[in-house]
Amino acid sequence: MQDIVLGIDIGTSAVKVIAVTKYGNVLQSVHAPLQTRHVANGYSEQNPDDWFEATCHCIQQLVHSEALNHYQVKGLSLSGQMHSLVILDDENQPIRDAILWNDTRSTSQCNLIKAQLGEYVLDNPVLEGFTLTKLLWIKDNEPEHWLKTNVFLLPKDYVRFKLTSKLNMEYSDASSTLLLDNQHKCWAKEIGRQFGVDHIYPELVTSDAFVGYVTKDIARQLGLNHDVAVFAGGGDNACGALGSGVVYENQTLCSIGTSGVILTSESDKQYDYKHNMHYFNHVVNDMSYVMGVTLAAGDSLTWLKNHMLPHLSYEQIVTQAESSTLGSHGLLFTPYLSGERTPHGDASIRGSFIGLKTSHHSSDIARAVIEGITFSLYESINYLRHMGNNIEHVISIGGGAKSDFWLQLQADIFNAKIKKLKYEEGPCMGAAMLAVLGLGWYPDVAHMTKHFIKYEHSFEPDAQRHEQYMAYFELYQAVYQQTQAITSKLLEISDVD
Repeated sequence: MQDIVLGIDIGTSAVKVIAVTKYGNVLQSVHAPLQTRHVANGYSEQNPDDWFEATCHCIQQLVHSEALNHYQVKGLSLSGQMHSLVILDDENQPIRDAILWNDTRSTSQCNLIKAQLGEYVLDNPVLEGFTLTKLLWIKDNEPEHWLKTNVFLLPKDYVRFKLTSKLNMEYSDASSTLLLDNQHKCWAKEIGRQFGVDHIYPELVTSDAFVGYVTKDIARQLGLNHDVAVFAGGGDNACGALGSGVVYENQTLCSIGTSGVILTSESDKQYDYKHNMHYFNHVVNDMSYVMGVTLAAGDSLTWLKNHMLPHLSYEQIVTQAESSTLGSHGLLFTPYLSGERTPHGDASIRGSFIGLKTSHHSSDIARAVIEGITFSLYESINYLRHMGNNIEHVISIGGGAKSDFWLQLQADIFNAKIKKLKYEEGPCMGAAMLAVLGLGWYPDVAHMTKHFIKYEHSFEPDAQRHEQYMAYFELYQAVYQQTQAITSKLLEISDVD
């Protein structure tokens, strides 16, 4: 029997689990969908136990598959959606559904924090997505739940607790809460006390830390051995970076999932980032990263498919987009369907099509959506370059990396070489690599990435197309200023969002 590890990702739309050998070969991948509840305008919630049940379902499928007949699971680790809040009572039971990262109900709590501490706290902007604002919303609006709260966790921490009965949180996810002192690697409890948050902090550990074994009962239920080691894991973006080999100074990642991310790794904080850029701990010890976020990246394409082109697959939509022209025959799309994080930090802005005319076809609309998503991501790259970051190469993962057309479009808009991974499993691979590292199968990250990270192809930017895109990008940037007041007023007068 050969030893393998599992990488588990607690996503927004699904849980995904992969089985990986010590040399980085993926034996099999399984996923299970998740449901999100939107009980009111701006609300986004999931049942934490749905994550665990989906995880168990995936592991059982893997363990009983023919692909794993001659393998045994020795360890596992997890990645997960960041910021999303789980609160547990003194019996470690969830008190309510989790409030997700894309929930925007906590604007008044953001304003309270800003009034006392300013626009930025612990190197990060104060935004509705962050965990502290959700804690304060519960404190202000659900006092009966607040009084019961014994500890708070993030999604993958809850699933890990259910697997091991151990409560903790690691630094990459903790740095996304507005409550972690990054410099001293401890909870910033003095900030919490200012807002009545105290005594609910989990223990902090490193991402590659061994936290315990899968409990005997759970192991028996899942068909695992009794000695499966569990390692802490990390936030999905940090794990996605590790799983893509973004582990050295000034390496850059583009990840397009439900949201979209531009992420650049750093060993030391080099600049005083603003414009709603985030600065978080990496899962690689002694590394950090700066990140810009598009809230509705792949989600914009999902909206297009579900509500406008339901008869087409995603692949067919992208193929249609390819048949349009650069600039989508004069059509612009801003992907603000859920508000926008970087650079605007605006929960009230909404998406727009600008320039729509009777001659436009579905192919133009599809291309405008893809170009709009990529323009939004380029805003982060553009800002990072203005701050002094030298971005010449970008590793692309997620939905945007499944199409050579979209990868070339990224190269042309970003004006950077885009690298496509030969094997791309996103945050799951990063989680698996943390388990491999924790088990001691490699002496360090550098040796491990040599075996795990392989590139399939590179896409070179075209200078002429980049110049053409920049004319559209200048107009794209103007759309926010022209529509912000209109869409904000629309939300005020509408019965539903």
